[in-house]
Amino acid sequence: MADLGQPTAPAARTLAETEAEDTEKSSPPGIPGNDGPDGGVAAWLVVLGVWCTSFCSFGWLNSVGVFQKYYQNELLRDYSPSTISWIPSLQIFFIMGMGPFVGALYDSFGPKWLLLTGSVVHIFGIMMASLATKYYQLLLAQGLCSAIGVSAIFQPSFTCVLGWFTRKRGLAFGILFTGSSVGGVVFPIMISRLIREVGYGWAMRISAFLMLFLLIIANLTVQPYHPPQPQKITAAQLRKPFTELDFLLITAGSFCFSFGFFVPINYLPVQALDAGMDPSLTPYLLPILNAGSLFGRLISGLVGDKVGRYNTFIIVCYLSDIWILALWLPDSSDPALIAFAVLFGFFSGAYVSLIAPLVMQISAMTEIGFRTGIVLFLTAVAGLTTNPINGAILDSAGGWAGVKGFPECSVLLAQLLFLRRESGVPVGNWLRCSKTCPTRPGRLLLYL
Repeated sequence: MADLGQPTAPAARTLAETEAEDTEKSSPPGIPGNDGPDGGVAAWLVVLGVWCTSFCSFGWLNSVGVFQKYYQNELLRDYSPSTISWIPSLQIFFIMGMGPFVGALYDSFGPKWLLLTGSVVHIFGIMMASLATKYYQLLLAQGLCSAIGVSAIFQPSFTCVLGWFTRKRGLAFGILFTGSSVGGVVFPIMISRLIREVGYGWAMRISAFLMLFLLIIANLTVQPYHPPQPQKITAAQLRKPFTELDFLLITAGSFCFSFGFFVPINYLPVQALDAGMDPSLTPYLLPILNAGSLFGRLISGLVGDKVGRYNTFIIVCYLSDIWILALWLPDSSDPALIAFAVLFGFFSGAYVSLIAPLVMQISAMTEIGFRTGIVLFLTAVAGLTTNPINGAILDSAGGWAGVKGFPECSVLLAQLLFLRRESGVPVGNWLRCSKTCPTRPGRLLLYL
């Protein structure tokens, strides 16, 4: 092992050199297919279409806290919170867990039929959920059918954007993922009001009609820049990503961040109500969080293009963790919860807008669908288990303190994994390296 007191060649590079490498204005050597036009009418029409799919997929998913609250207090009040939480958990799992399968289909056949089929299945699932009155019906319609449809919608569509943009990739992803933030603002308010005024069934149907309109736009505008290349996937290709340390660290960091990311989305309105917040105010917490996320996703994309996407991601991990520790964990007052919703939403929003570009930086264009799918699958495992785990913590002696502490630890671990990838130094040696590698001041600030 090299002596950390004598920096190796990679450690002795200047900050400008490391940031230039991190930003990566073009693909790394040997990675083909990264020649997108970085603009033009066709490219921005694709972004418009993918914005619509983002609204209908993650925007819809960001409203799960409204359903958790309604099911827990009304439709499924005979069931425990941990049992009810399997509905949004299955949604998250199937939306992302189909990633490797959908990604492989995209790499071979393109997005057209995946997007069309997913649109039909998603809308059908929501319509069936509008008729559901029992737990198993909601589990099948909302947790399974709709989620599988969403998986076939969002992954092929946002993967298309990777081919159209190179230098402006962070900006393009920041813009398109504001769709999920807008959806996360619109759906919770709309659904809460519609449930009160026209009932649960029509609230779901009206939401389905809105998404149908937007998905028609998406099907007409989303197209790949590079034509699909049907290919036979070999065992060596399947193993290759798992032999690359960079890919493993990105995947593990994304997995850990997901554990923390979904907890406030699902439990913040319920916890606020339990803490005594006015019931008329709690439905607005998720829209506030998602409004903050809208600006966070857009700004993080712009900043990532300038200073490096990994640098940006490490910073937002750190600050997301700070807001959990400083605001949500110790304080349950109305001002603290609202401030937490704004700040956590803003900084955690970068997770959604940056994760695909991070994978793209270390992947060939012909493998991007499959590799992104692997990351999404492991994210899905976190999404599947985090809500039941926190439901069990809530039912136990841990209470709300345990529920709040769980995402704090998860996001901290994600930060450490991304720091390990970016620094190239084992976690236990960071402090020593910070004293012996003066040529990397930008990194030292993060270590300390």
